[in-house]
Amino acid sequence: MSDAKRISLNSEGLSLSRLVLGAWRLLDQGAKPTAAEVARLIDEAVDLGLTSIDHADIYGNYGVEAAFGAGLAGWSGKRQSIELITKCDIMLTSSERPQNRVKHYDTSAAHIKASVDRSLQNLKTDYIDVLLLHRPDPLMDADETAAGLQDVVKAGKVRAVGVSNFTPSQMDLLTSRLPFPLVTNQIEMSVTYTAPLTDGSLDHAQRLRYSPMIWSPLGGGSLFTGTGEQEQRVRAALKAVGDEIGVDDISAIAIAWLLRHPARLIPVLGSLKRDRLAKMVSALDIKLERQQWFAIVKASTGEDVA
Repeated sequence: MSDAKRISLNSEGLSLSRLVLGAWRLLDQGAKPTAAEVARLIDEAVDLGLTSIDHADIYGNYGVEAAFGAGLAGWSGKRQSIELITKCDIMLTSSERPQNRVKHYDTSAAHIKASVDRSLQNLKTDYIDVLLLHRPDPLMDADETAAGLQDVVKAGKVRAVGVSNFTPSQMDLLTSRLPFPLVTNQIEMSVTYTAPLTDGSLDHAQRLRYSPMIWSPLGGGSLFTGTGEQEQRVRAALKAVGDEIGVDDISAIAIAWLLRHPARLIPVLGSLKRDRLAKMVSALDIKLERQQWFAIVKASTGEDVA
């Protein structure tokens, strides 16, 4: 069940905004934002309909959650009017985590529970709307991982659970040990990275009726700055489609291309600038025709579909 502005994730009433604000660049601007600046960012996001905000414990060298939480603590809005998403299990080598001698993954129940508690403290909230396992862990014990996820849900610390960058079979394994469904898989996809169209990810999502979240929906910026043949073809195709429908921003067309897929994709927007976000949000009012959608696929792959 969904409408143009929101996507329902489960039968308990949890939903996300159709487009999600990605917070991972919050500390990339040089000076750390003040709590007031973060509160203003939340206001701007909500005003644009971006009520869902995507985090991970590792973002900003383990610093983004706390910077955001300082702003959330002073925000004048109601916590229940927004949705916070965060991730765990990637263990970076960092001065913030001196015990990590090598980058690795940890999906143990103990780490999941400790990470959730730390995220709650950093974000200055008493619950996380959606917790994602950030990367597949080759040492994941599905029974133990599932037990850890069930514990944080039963404790009321997490409303729903999903994964990120998992293959369909990896999702199926974890799902087989859980009494509730995984509500999403956050995967990479864009007009310049179309692998999920053919690798089974989107087929799996439609079969089980969950909505994948999409990271790097604009190709990490390469859509605008890339000089390769693919980027040039795609930019030209996006512009041509935009000219047909009277839209002069290729980012809006690129987001609309993702929204056109029947798997009900949820793009995570990487910009924190209101004007850029507003242009991407305008994609919600764009419905690409089938041939326009395939023209963009052709530009991306460099050939007609078989």
